[in-house]
Amino acid sequence: MLDATGKTLLPGLVDAHTHPVWAGDRGEEIGRRLSGESYATIAAEGGGILATVRATRAATDAELREATAGRLSRMLLHGTTTVEAKSGYGLTAEEEIRALRLLSSLSDRAAREQIPRIVPTLLAAHEVPPEFQQDRAEWIRIVAEEIIPRAARESLARFCDVFCEEGVFTVGESREILEAARRAGLSLRLHADELARSGGTLLAAEMNASSADHLLRIGEKEIAALARGNTVAVILPGTAWWMGARPAPARALIEAGVPVAVASDANPGTCHTESLAAIAAHACLDSKLTVEETLTGMTLNAAASLGLASEIGSLEAGKSADVLLLDAPDDRHLIYHWGVNLVSAVLLRGRVVGGAPQ
Repeated sequence: MLDATGKTLLPGLVDAHTHPVWAGDRGEEIGRRLSGESYATIAAEGGGILATVRATRAATDAELREATAGRLSRMLLHGTTTVEAKSGYGLTAEEEIRALRLLSSLSDRAAREQIPRIVPTLLAAHEVPPEFQQDRAEWIRIVAEEIIPRAARESLARFCDVFCEEGVFTVGESREILEAARRAGLSLRLHADELARSGGTLLAAEMNASSADHLLRIGEKEIAALARGNTVAVILPGTAWWMGARPAPARALIEAGVPVAVASDANPGTCHTESLAAIAAHACLDSKLTVEETLTGMTLNAAASLGLASEIGSLEAGKSADVLLLDAPDDRHLIYHWGVNLVSAVLLRGRVVGGAPQ
């Protein structure tokens, strides 16, 4: 029995964009960023995603499992009851499959209500691996013809994602990978228009992807394309804030009728947090969403981007009893009383599974 007197009940948070499977430490990049170096410069000198790739490849199965499970457990303590979790820091066929198998094994723990429900996504197209910098076409072939069919055949992923971005994967390359994913039976997501207006959002709309994520550089054309379709716009305010970038035009998206989800982008380089709740203040203050729009973006709209809106994301009869109990008099305190964990209890499928000590 939980005493909720003076507290606030909310649906469990749904984090629709995370990168939890990795090893290593990129803390030194903070100093470099603060001294004026750009993310692109750091990546070009061996930092960024490829630094995490090296550390992840070097980690043992046990080390990688412990690190990933710890992150997922912290997500639960901060109120996330469902998490979309990507591979993408292995960048070989075996390493990408290893990451997905790890997520699959951790899903068994989720079934025993120890960590959030996991929705796995294959992100082998996160970057071109060092071994294929001079033959990117071969890496794209491996992703499309080897990794995707294997992940689908072994039921290791629900989605396939591509980092469609200037300097990473072009629209044509992304389309080739996503078409292979669709043939294999996987649903589609895209990292789109984060660093430049590169066409990723238009591709997401064209292919009726489940989500287009980041969207920092989109304009009226991209917003109109999303409004004509069913793709959910997933904004990542914490990453935009950390990178010193302008936020995605969330207000314009909502006014155009596009469903907007709010996610953490939990990752080792540009948003190292396991707390989706901590992102709420940025969604309101930086992206100009209301409290209600932010909470909808972290619950029902996020669930819709995962194809789970009929099961989770709101407190309704017939849905999973994923519930948060906030030690606060109303939901506005999630933004107003920032920088602390207000979650006093978490229920997953109707059972108390966690909460911050009071």
